[in-house]
Amino acid sequence: MKQQANAKTNSKLKIYYELTKPGIIYGNLLTTAGGFLLAAKGHIKFGLLLAVLSGTAFVIASACVFNNYIDREIDKRMARTKKRALVSGLVSGRNAIVYATVLVIIGIFLLALYTNWLTLAIGLVGFFVYIVLYGLSKRRSVYGTIIGSVSGSMPPIAGYTAVTHRFDAGAVILLLILTFWQMPHFYAIAMYRYEDYKSANLPVWPVKKGMRSTKIQILLYVLGFILAASLLTFYRYTGYTYLVIMSILGLAWLRIVIRGFTTVDDKLWARKVFLFSLIIILAQSVMMSIGPLLP
Repeated sequence: MKQQANAKTNSKLKIYYELTKPGIIYGNLLTTAGGFLLAAKGHIKFGLLLAVLSGTAFVIASACVFNNYIDREIDKRMARTKKRALVSGLVSGRNAIVYATVLVIIGIFLLALYTNWLTLAIGLVGFFVYIVLYGLSKRRSVYGTIIGSVSGSMPPIAGYTAVTHRFDAGAVILLLILTFWQMPHFYAIAMYRYEDYKSANLPVWPVKKGMRSTKIQILLYVLGFILAASLLTFYRYTGYTYLVIMSILGLAWLRIVIRGFTTVDDKLWARKVFLFSLIIILAQSVMMSIGPLLP
């Protein structure tokens, strides 16, 4: 009996854990750490790093739970989301709202108490943009994705400002890097998940503008990413080792993108673009972390 009760508790905890979209949380914490270490330049205050990572994680977790609640009707119409807890009834709407509210309160408390007001404000801006502006715009406009990319750019900026206490050129460059990275990343997802977005009647770029137009958008954003990433060296935030490595990876990503204009399988190509974008953001975060210490 005790084992059954424990199994049931663990199952319930897993459901609530998955409601926070942990993959999104971990990905954003990677860039948060990158922004923090970029600003720290080797002088790391581990307590502050833990505080900004923890506070950011709770705020993002809350935003994801709220997003699950807001999107529950859309999720019913998409194959990859129709089994989510709020759609299947494993978690009630009321419980989800209470859960999300508690999470954001904890996140606000951690950021306010252990970082600074600018970092807290950046976290709340990302939260508001994701829940309200992105939540509304993605149902009505092809430009919803770029609005959503703003919220996705906030975590590394929060990590950066936790150290610097100011919004300067470095923060702007991080905003550009993450925005230009997210657009081809999400457009590639929308391409190989085309049927899902079409059945949900979401006006993403591939559904409304077509595949070739989306490829052009991806090409332009990847070029923008390469240029934005290089600014960290030109503004002397990193050494030239960072520039060389990120330029090589950026050009490799660009090569994959260019091949898309002659491919016969758009979805397979889009998946390759998506998978390489994960390599890119991992490398970007690592190189931001150690770039200031390298020649």
